[in-house]
Amino acid sequence: MSKFIKKISKSQLGVPLFALFLLIIFNLIRDPGFFSISVITNNAGNTVLSGNIVSILNGASELAILAIGMTLVTASSRGQDISVGAAAAIAGSVFVRVLREHNITMPVILLAFLASCLVAILFGAFNGTLVAVFKIQPMIATLILFTAGRPIAYWINGGATPTVDSPLLGYIGSFIPGIPIPTPILIVIVFGILISLVLRFTNLGLYTQAVGINEKSARLNGINAVGMKMLSFMILGVCASIAGSIGVSRIGLINHETLLLDIEMDAILAVAIGGNSLSGGKFNLGGSVIGAYIIQALTITLYAMKVSSTAVKAYKAIVIIAIVVLGSPVVKQYVMQLRGKLFQKSMKVAEN
Repeated sequence: MSKFIKKISKSQLGVPLFALFLLIIFNLIRDPGFFSISVITNNAGNTVLSGNIVSILNGASELAILAIGMTLVTASSRGQDISVGAAAAIAGSVFVRVLREHNITMPVILLAFLASCLVAILFGAFNGTLVAVFKIQPMIATLILFTAGRPIAYWINGGATPTVDSPLLGYIGSFIPGIPIPTPILIVIVFGILISLVLRFTNLGLYTQAVGINEKSARLNGINAVGMKMLSFMILGVCASIAGSIGVSRIGLINHETLLLDIEMDAILAVAIGGNSLSGGKFNLGGSVIGAYIIQALTITLYAMKVSSTAVKAYKAIVIIAIVVLGSPVVKQYVMQLRGKLFQKSMKVAEN
């Protein structure tokens, strides 16, 4: 048991798993039935799963997907993209624009998604060019799209907030008949598996880390540092397209002002809570996904405690600061030193 705890404490997953453990214990003490799951029949007449766990996993779907892309950008460029919310709004607007011009069928939905994906990749390439080619700091480079993105999304649909009413979109944003698990959760699982396979069977992960750790050394070893940074921003564009499409499918309309508003901050926090260094280099996608669910679990917990929506952000900020500080190198080093001293004392007591 001690070896397992020691291994976890040294792992990047140590902080997010510890934070998740604390949230679980707190909620079990506060409300023993907080994590109960029930089977209900929804308004569409489908038998589905319901409960806080389902709400957390479902509500964090867009954030989990964006956290994956943000992790790759952070690892390669040693900075963060603050325009992902705006990029998702643009992708969502393109998604709706294509749907409105056709009768909504599955091929049309696929076409709309591919169009939104292409546009998001182009904007990702734009951000990547500013960062990789012109050497602009990522947060400053992406500030351009952060500022202009939502007005662009507004312009795509002629300054309107059109609705797209279709049962097929409802299946994507909520439940597929006969499947009790929300579709966004399934999308996260499928996307996570695809990214994991890419990282396992290609050198994407290795090259991304190499560029983030030491770009000059990576170039000397034949790695295209510019290309890797560009690729990470383009992958984040794909993530923004998926998140934007899910967001539109949930509510059946595009509102450029509110779609995934402020999600870029949560995505960055998910990366930090996941044990990843915001200065780039080594990364763990699993930690970022756990970080996304921690943020959503914290939000659901605060709402369950009757905290007003205006005060939720302040409470989240306090908790997240504590989590990030606990995961800092200074605190980790102090804990390891303290653990070493306690271990030495216990050994001396055992010898006596």
